Amino acid sequence: MATKYIRTPLTDAEVSDLRAGDQVFLSGVIYAARDTAHKRLIALLDQGAALPVDLKGQVIYYVGPAPAKPGQAIGSAGPTTSGRMDPYTPRLIGEAGLKGMIGKGSRSPEVKKAIVDHKAVYLAAVGGAGALIARSIKRAEVVAYPELGPEAILALEVDNFPATVINDCYGADLYEEAIARYACK
Repeated sequence: MATKYIRTPLTDAEVSDLRAGDQVFLSGVIYAARDTAHKRLIALLDQGAALPVDLKGQVIYYVGPAPAKPGQAIGSAGPTTSGRMDPYTPRLIGEAGLKGMIGKGSRSPEVKKAIVDHKAVYLAAVGGAGALIARSIKRAEVVAYPELGPEAILALEVDNFPATVINDCYGADLYEEAIARYACK
């Protein structure tokens, strides 16, 4: 396990250098989106239409942030359960070029396969630490679907956003490894 400092968008080389268990600090722009926005993105793919943001090499953070207090870029910004995006994620990875996702909880076999097949990565942010995570978000701007309120797609400018690699592009799964390591025998 290593500590890596990475700028977005992600390249294949950067993704290939990540291993399950690595601590990652992301800087640059990541996109906030949840299930309703994902459903709309898939509808656009179904229609052969352009997406409102180019996801090639990008990272999506599964978050619906709280409103910002005066002087802050964003309110509390803790991760949402990733499994809610699983029906949509393989297509966003395979067809739109998405390289990274940040959330909490395990991913489906289909998402894990897409991560391996298309050289992507799944990262976990610490649930319950939304106020702390928000400190790494320097700017938040709605870039699509403003009518969705907290579920709109946001461009988040981050500086050393903390996350842990859960699923790497080699098929490793930190959650499964930890269960095996600590299971009573």
